[in-house]
Amino acid sequence: MSRIKEFNLPDLGEGLTEGEILAWLVKVGDDIELNQPIVEVETAKAAVEIPAKWAGRVQAIFHPEGSTVEVGVPIIAIDTDPNAGPLESTTGAPASELPTPSAASLAAVEVAPAEGMVEPGLIGGVAPGGRTAVLVGYGPRNAPAKRRPRRGGVPAQPATPAQAATPAQPAPVAPAPAAPAAPAAPAPTVNGNGRAGGPVLAKPPVRKLARDLGVDLATLTGSGPLGSITREDVQRAASGTPAAAEPLTVAAPAASSASFGADREQRIPVKGVRKLTAENMARSAFTAPHVTEFLTVDVTRAMKALDRLRDRREWRDVRVSPLLLVAKAVLLAVKRHPMVNSTWAGDEIVVKEYVNLGIAAATERGLIVPNIKDAGRLTLRELADAMTGLVQTAKSGKTSPADMSGGTLTITNVGVFGVDTGTPILPPGESAILAFGAVREQPWVHKGKVKPRLVTTLGLSFDHRIIDGELGSKFLRDIGDFLADPEAALLAWT
Repeated sequence: MSRIKEFNLPDLGEGLTEGEILAWLVKVGDDIELNQPIVEVETAKAAVEIPAKWAGRVQAIFHPEGSTVEVGVPIIAIDTDPNAGPLESTTGAPASELPTPSAASLAAVEVAPAEGMVEPGLIGGVAPGGRTAVLVGYGPRNAPAKRRPRRGGVPAQPATPAQAATPAQPAPVAPAPAAPAAPAAPAPTVNGNGRAGGPVLAKPPVRKLARDLGVDLATLTGSGPLGSITREDVQRAASGTPAAAEPLTVAAPAASSASFGADREQRIPVKGVRKLTAENMARSAFTAPHVTEFLTVDVTRAMKALDRLRDRREWRDVRVSPLLLVAKAVLLAVKRHPMVNSTWAGDEIVVKEYVNLGIAAATERGLIVPNIKDAGRLTLRELADAMTGLVQTAKSGKTSPADMSGGTLTITNVGVFGVDTGTPILPPGESAILAFGAVREQPWVHKGKVKPRLVTTLGLSFDHRIIDGELGSKFLRDIGDFLADPEAALLAWT
């Protein structure tokens, strides 16, 4: 059995077909343990750390940070028995016992070109010591290594049979004829390496951007460290804007005229969480017939109840927010109106007897909706702890795909942004979503007099194929009644 095991990118959940490598947590030569996190990968649902499937030593890393890899493609090679001695060749003999190549065959091997001219790791690529890489167990090549042609370049001419059969011999040097003095040629254009014809220095994300925009990196002058090419260099080339170091031959426009060129635009790739969210929202918006209803509620008593709850000894270390009472109100209202917690399945409506309560969260990678599994069975304290853990995990970017699947009903708290309410779009497969607006002090008629009270506005969007106006209105009314007087509602409903 081979000591070297290749670890493929696993299926991270629910039909995801690819992931982007955000960061490698190990490097070649590191000794790793079983289940040690080795790489952070972003999928269409979340960023996750993938643990090692075997213990051993990192032999090779196949894809750099920033690259997108399909599920099932090898990403890393691990030597599972690094202390067993040198690796064996493909013939089965230890590398130390392989036949030593002759001096003539070594002389026939040309030194490999500079790094970047031939793809490292392939036969003919750069090997340690500057020699041409060879296939282990077969000795060095007898033909000179040839550079792979660049895209769009002239393909290399194949050697004739006679040339292939003739061993390499030093060619006699003919005396060069005297040439008349010629005017000095202009200095060749340098690329990102700072010298003519050298390899281009650019990070993998910059190379990918250049491919997407159709820019040839070899034609650019790098402005980064050591002459490397940056994203700005690529974007300038794509928009036709000259580099800052080059003299401008066109007169600058008048200060009063506006410039609307591509240099004043930013292009953000749609991928990962944002791409999945866009697809889901578009599918939901044009599949389920949405209806939205609004209800403004005096929540002064609810805010006072929260203050009393925070003062209790067993709640002093618990994060208590108005969203906790909204979640509890939704769960109790579902018990009174089970049809709201259902899914349209074409020929039938599937009513769920459990509530996986989703809480929409805005993260750096986009909007995600993790959910609390079977939230209807939790006590108020358990619900508070679950919501705290959900928010902390989402902010750290560690929400797993399992935590975002299977939701049945969702709350989106737009009030934290100072927004009164909204008309939210249903997550796919759900029949209702509640928008919780900002709690503000407003003039309100209370006991026949206008007084300042704490008021909020709720917005409920629902699938009109399942929930008609009467059911949606009763469900929203019950949520409002709970928030208006939570203590009385708990006594009456439980």
